[in-house]
Amino acid sequence: MTGQDLYPLTFEPLLKEVIWGGQAIRPFKGLTPDEKKIGESWEISHVDDNYSVVAEGVLRGKSLDELIRLYGDRLVGKSVLERFGSRFPLLIKFIDARDYLSIQVHPDDELGMKRHNSFGKTEMWYVINAAKGAKLYSGFAVQSSPEDYVKRIADGTIAEALAEYEVHSGDVFFLPAGRVHAIGAGCFIAEIQQTSNITYRIYDYDRTDAAGNKRELHTELAKDAIDYRLEKDYRTTYTPQVDKPVELVSCRYFETNLLDLDEAIERNWSGLDSFVIYICMEGRLTLRDSSGNEVSLHQGQSVLVPAENKSVQLTPQGKCKLLETYIPGAK
Repeated sequence: MTGQDLYPLTFEPLLKEVIWGGQAIRPFKGLTPDEKKIGESWEISHVDDNYSVVAEGVLRGKSLDELIRLYGDRLVGKSVLERFGSRFPLLIKFIDARDYLSIQVHPDDELGMKRHNSFGKTEMWYVINAAKGAKLYSGFAVQSSPEDYVKRIADGTIAEALAEYEVHSGDVFFLPAGRVHAIGAGCFIAEIQQTSNITYRIYDYDRTDAAGNKRELHTELAKDAIDYRLEKDYRTTYTPQVDKPVELVSCRYFETNLLDLDEAIERNWSGLDSFVIYICMEGRLTLRDSSGNEVSLHQGQSVLVPAENKSVQLTPQGKCKLLETYIPGAK
């Protein structure tokens, strides 16, 4: 492989058909609509048995796993490689919920490693679209405890203890490991999370499948994973700006900015030792890296800019909205 082989990488989406999914993801991404209930599109994934595959260029057909083995720190950054090993640290998704998802929680790194030999899961949501009256749960609305939790699971009132939000396009929620949450019907969301597929289901509204069976719950596992602290507001507040990055989330696992563009800007990453991912929420743009490689992106597409590339030019065609995310602490 030569130094010219790495360029901004797009991947084939991994579309997940689920009973609670809808039909919004395919048209959002510019794909031909069909009747399948697609609940998730995994845009960039290094979850076992769900490796993303490059869609374009000389590396087309290679998996993200192969790329990490071939390029290592050139792709992800030296400090990222040292911290996370050969596991790509982020999973990028679109989620289309046409029914309430289960109330759930994710373990932190310590518990995830102890129980599953896996990283935990801290994540964030950016609401792309929401049906009128669509809601989600994030955190507790009342002071709780492990004892309260057990009682509410037994009497079916756990949802009553959670903070419920009616959501609209542009709403942001940060969900550190341990925060109880659920996406509601009518929510179309971009999700950025740690690479982990560990979910503890707490409550599933007593739903049954076609055979009359309820899904497995993880009541006891969840009890020790939950953060019972009460906060005043679990929604992230920010002030939108045009042609300037707006910080949405900054945590040890990822930093995410919102870019609302109507003219070209340059993003310089000379002080960062990490890959950068752009997720196109709206519109179209051309991304040009410092080596002159170009990629065209439209709504519903994501691109991975390798760590060795230290600047990009973002040129929108009209108005464009992007999420920009990377691994912090690598400067």
